[in-house]
Amino acid sequence: MENQQAPNEFPILLTDAAKNAILKALQEEGDGAKWVRISVRGGGCSGYQYNLDFEDEKRDDDHELALNECFGVLLDPISAQMLKGTSVDFISGLNGSGFKFNNPNAKRTCGCGHSFS
Repeated sequence: MENQQAPNEFPILLTDAAKNAILKALQEEGDGAKWVRISVRGGGCSGYQYNLDFEDEKRDDDHELALNECFGVLLDPISAQMLKGTSVDFISGLNGSGFKFNNPNAKRTCGCGHSFS
């Protein structure tokens, strides 16, 4: 993977649980994808929502964090600005499992935890 950013320069922080969940998802469901893209999309009950997608190709302006020699995480420049300083965790419990975003830039979040403004 070329043009990798140093981990301390990547706009978001991924916990070990989030990294492990991303790697597991890529191995089980990624159909050969090399990256997971974390992005922000319009919508959700608070205006924006978090999104994760499998990606085969990296764009020239992407922020990239290599998790190992084969897999990594991508952020587009606009999402990187909106997510700067965000920590991403993976929670598993009786109420289900999923990624949890702690975004210091969010002025308002919804009850589901998947959208913000």
